Amino acid sequence: MLKKLFTNTAIYGLSPYIPRVASLFTLPIVTAHLTAMDYGVAGIIAAYSGAIGVLNTLGLRTVLVNSFYKSPCQYKWLWRQLYGFLTLWLFVYAALFASLLYLIMPAEAGDQTGLIILLNIGPYILFGPAQVLGSTYYQVNEKPIQVATRTVIFGLATVLLNLYTIAYLQMGFMGWFWSEFIVVALYNLSYWVSLNFFLPLRPIFNFKWRTIRSSLKISLPTVPHFYSIYLLNSSDRGIMDLLKVPTASIGKYNLASNFSNYFSAFASASNVAVGPMLNRLFKKNEDLVARSIIFTLQVIFLGATFGFSIWSREIFTVLIKNDDLQQGYPLAIILVMSINYRPMYIGANAKVMFEGRTSVLWRVSAVGGLISVLLNFLLIPHYGIMAAAVVTFVAYMYMGYSGFFFAVFKRYNSINYYPVFWLVITIFLTVLAYLAVNWSLPIKVSLSLVLFAVLGFVYKRYRRFIKIQV
Repeated sequence: MLKKLFTNTAIYGLSPYIPRVASLFTLPIVTAHLTAMDYGVAGIIAAYSGAIGVLNTLGLRTVLVNSFYKSPCQYKWLWRQLYGFLTLWLFVYAALFASLLYLIMPAEAGDQTGLIILLNIGPYILFGPAQVLGSTYYQVNEKPIQVATRTVIFGLATVLLNLYTIAYLQMGFMGWFWSEFIVVALYNLSYWVSLNFFLPLRPIFNFKWRTIRSSLKISLPTVPHFYSIYLLNSSDRGIMDLLKVPTASIGKYNLASNFSNYFSAFASASNVAVGPMLNRLFKKNEDLVARSIIFTLQVIFLGATFGFSIWSREIFTVLIKNDDLQQGYPLAIILVMSINYRPMYIGANAKVMFEGRTSVLWRVSAVGGLISVLLNFLLIPHYGIMAAAVVTFVAYMYMGYSGFFFAVFKRYNSINYYPVFWLVITIFLTVLAYLAVNWSLPIKVSLSLVLFAVLGFVYKRYRRFIKIQV
């Protein structure tokens, strides 16, 4: 079981990391042609885009996944109807998206407003929900190569296009938008061809409204949940904009958050890899093995994020060729360490989602999102952008661990995940990393070696204790 976990996680995890590693090598070139204002404009638009992005599928991916496991012989009929419905819905979504972008466009965007809007909504109009259905199909059928190959090819294409448009054509922030449009359109096209000609899963536009309504009853309660995740991930930059934080300061924060996005991508990859495995284990009532997977991921995450954090000052010096942007490494430490919420979040909610109890998820995510929004409005005016990073960490820890204390979790889970233990370890390592980043190199080397030895010992101890089945 663990062999499959590591194999699938490696495929899903390494595939986005190949282009991301390539992008790290291009950072010294790209950042020499960008300013904090460029990062600020991109960050503000991304923040508001996320505000409406949760509506693009209306949460129906949950229905797609559940129907595959619960109706393995008939799921395609449901998927084709949802494909048709979502194709029509995305025209409405594109209109809403365009209206929002028009209203919030930063003044620094100038006369590029109309073009930015078209580049953002274009892929939805051209190819509908092809990417969502295509990637979900290959994920639930445990065919990671199909997803990973696309991730590598189009990820590298994004890196090369960013390099060409920003460093060679000197397009500034517009280089990101052009690159994103070209790559996302081609990415969606690849899934559209698979869905319509090879699987095949062509859309049914004459769908049954009764089927759509019953699906929406399951999916719509997840929308507040995913919207709350947006509030945690991106709303801070929107709030900074509303509070009139300088665009350059927002840009510094946005660059720091890009490093947390690298770890978040790995977290998403591990979620994709373990999701089908956990569902199969839950179906066979092998919850103890499921927990072993979660614990394994938690140890890996703690080691990776802490290792990055204590060396973040040196990493920023090497990769960021802009003196102002280099000073963002303390922000990156807090934001990167906050990603450690993800394994325990999966552990708290995977079984609940498998049982179709999606209506309870908002209790976790909504409060986390509310914490983020309220504290950002209260603290950013007094403590600046560092407050946003700390608030993100606090809100993520709530997201990751609060689910263990809800009655619905206890109803469907009979084993202890030791949430308090893992929370204390995460907070301790975050504080230690924030302090250690400015220590001398010999001390940091020694600390790194001691940490990984301790994590190895903890992993070995828990592995023996819970009898992980290899």
